[in-house]
Amino acid sequence: MNSNEKSRRTFLKQALLLSAAAAVPTIWTKASSMATSAPRPLKAGEKVNLACIGIGNQGGSDVMSLYNTGLCNLVAFCDVDMGAPQTLEVLKKFPDVPRFQDFRKMFDKMGSQIEAVSIGVPDHSHFPITMMAISLGKHVYVEKPMARTFNEIELMMKAARKHPNVVTQMGNQGHSEANYFQFKAWAEAGIIKDVTAITAHMNSARRWHGWDTNIKSFPAAQPIPGTLDWDIWLGVTQQHDYNKDFINGQWRCWYDFGLGALGDWGAHIIDTAHQFLNLGLPSEINMLKAEGHNSFFYPQSSTILFKFPERGHMPPVDITWYDGINNIPSVPAGYGVSELDPNIPPTSTGKIQPAKLNPGKIIYSKELTFKGGSHGSTLSIIPAEKAKEMESRLPEVPKSPSNHYANFLLACKGQEKTRSPFEIAGPLSQVFSLGVMAQKLNTKLLFDRKTKQITNNKLANELLVGLPPRKGWEQYYKI
Repeated sequence: MNSNEKSRRTFLKQALLLSAAAAVPTIWTKASSMATSAPRPLKAGEKVNLACIGIGNQGGSDVMSLYNTGLCNLVAFCDVDMGAPQTLEVLKKFPDVPRFQDFRKMFDKMGSQIEAVSIGVPDHSHFPITMMAISLGKHVYVEKPMARTFNEIELMMKAARKHPNVVTQMGNQGHSEANYFQFKAWAEAGIIKDVTAITAHMNSARRWHGWDTNIKSFPAAQPIPGTLDWDIWLGVTQQHDYNKDFINGQWRCWYDFGLGALGDWGAHIIDTAHQFLNLGLPSEINMLKAEGHNSFFYPQSSTILFKFPERGHMPPVDITWYDGINNIPSVPAGYGVSELDPNIPPTSTGKIQPAKLNPGKIIYSKELTFKGGSHGSTLSIIPAEKAKEMESRLPEVPKSPSNHYANFLLACKGQEKTRSPFEIAGPLSQVFSLGVMAQKLNTKLLFDRKTKQITNNKLANELLVGLPPRKGWEQYYKI
């Protein structure tokens, strides 16, 4: 073990001990003292008063998607950079909506006027905003994955259980589209049964592809843009100097801020299999490939094997995840052509590889094999001859009554139940956090599903909790 590794282990252990030992009182804001933990019941014709936190890039897309349902009033905008081009796009469309840079100040001033929030910010900031919103009785729509660490996701699920009248929804939008209803109907009809293996793949270019994998430190500090509140952007994470490669989607590249390709696309590819096959948490996570592994950003290519044990009458399932431009999984005979599915949006780089496999999955059961894409893309039985033979036995698949955004707002009004609430999205997100831990340590992890502990790697087990939050951000870890 080199001296840097020893220092990192020592710091992590000391930090975790300090975090566990600290008696941190819950810090209540003015909004906390005024608000109740139970949301106000909404009448049938009323619109939901929505505050949007993160209004650029994906957050801005969420603003428009929620607004276009016709089910909400936009009552507040919050973004750490109100002068960024992507933020100004939304502000120009809604110039009269009150705006804030600090979500805490927004809740202080407007808590009584807010009934729900959308959270479209970097992965590392999902947790504190969500925890504060739930504690104030605000319904929460938060982008995927739910949070960055296993423990943060665990706490978010506990907070949701403590406040059962608060509606929660994670933003894996395809979970309200055709694939959701098809997978559910086919599983209930016994078409999808006895699944033993799933290949999940996302082989398009990522932001970090081509970076120097021999990196020895984070990028050098740069001047902070005058419109950006860097302190709030950092949130609960440890101090980092500003660099342009940390913001505007670049955060997804770094272990400290995002969950890489797995956290970005896994929620759009394996979500229905995870739910309807009742997979829960894996018992083993094994790195089969980590090309360009380093301690700072994600590998150029990763192959990760997740092993899920028997669940009642269902056999064990192996999910093998492939990412990386040239890390293409093999396909079974009769696979056919990987067509560019209109349900699959572009990646964050704006490019999809139609010449190779598009993002998606291959599902192997004891009797049938299925291929599918991402998001709302439906499954097909392969080969084509088998699909034709099965055609008359396939159940009718109901159409979605509402898209993911409308589903959330209708649930806030008590008219539907969300399809990706924390009780469903939480374990799925924890699968990603475990996969990312295996990527970071480039090793095999054995996980006890009952105790939720890693049994073969002490450092990995400590990383379930991770480093303590920065000073001033501790209160969000108290339920």
